[in-house]
Amino acid sequence: MTIGVIGGSGIYEALPLENTRTESISTPYGEPTDDVTLGELGGREVAFLPRHGSDHQHTPTDVSYRANIYALKAAGVDRVIATNAVGSLREDLPPQTLVVPDQIFDRTKHRSPTFFGDGMVVHMGFAKPYCPEMVAHLAESAREATDAQVAENGTYVCIEGPQFSTKAESEFYREQGWDVVGMTAIPEAKLAREAELSYATVAGVTDYDVWKEDSEVTLEEVLENAEANQESINAVIERAIRTMPDDFESHAWSALEGTINTPPEAIPAETRERVELLAGEYLEE
Repeated sequence: MTIGVIGGSGIYEALPLENTRTESISTPYGEPTDDVTLGELGGREVAFLPRHGSDHQHTPTDVSYRANIYALKAAGVDRVIATNAVGSLREDLPPQTLVVPDQIFDRTKHRSPTFFGDGMVVHMGFAKPYCPEMVAHLAESAREATDAQVAENGTYVCIEGPQFSTKAESEFYREQGWDVVGMTAIPEAKLAREAELSYATVAGVTDYDVWKEDSEVTLEEVLENAEANQESINAVIERAIRTMPDDFESHAWSALEGTINTPPEAIPAETRERVELLAGEYLEE
């Protein structure tokens, strides 16, 4: 198995990877945000990619999500552990809580959500946006690897950013019963599903967004709590990699089956070439 990890550079620096090497992977969807670092941990191959670049130079909107997921697929990854910094929409999820959500609500506006199009129509199921098997494994790893408060399941509402929410938006999200708010779950989760990757995230709470009186989120608070969360998140990821079941099964690995609505012979050759890595086995005539 090859396990992909998407997150900040602090994760890579903390993982005790052996036999590391760096690969620059070009994709039909542009350049990834950084090179992919490959190494070994606990007998498993790991491929690490910093979502925002090595110097955090890409905004949530400008991240090369398609290129990042494609690069991990090209590197042989079949499951992905992501990390996110999030704001809490619940009093009982204070900063430095770890959350492993199982649902997403998409409020992004300016991001490419699919690898397909250009003469190829794909209607993919996304009722369970995070792989349930991976969610359960990450939550168990979090409980075993850290003393931090851990919340399993719940809804991550993904906003466009880079600005934080308005107070009206934050209060609306709370009224819906959603749990955390962040800026990077979408389209990453959608693209991981299209690439048939088992995908889930461990999110570290950094703030109370802007709904809580006298606790309006600031960048200073986010960075301070993100740093405090880093040790716990690193421990969770290392534990999850070391204990990843060999008999792990995921419905995501056949997610494209029955979803392509365009006959293979009608798909333009250029499009077929671009998606060969992702969908080639389903386009054999």
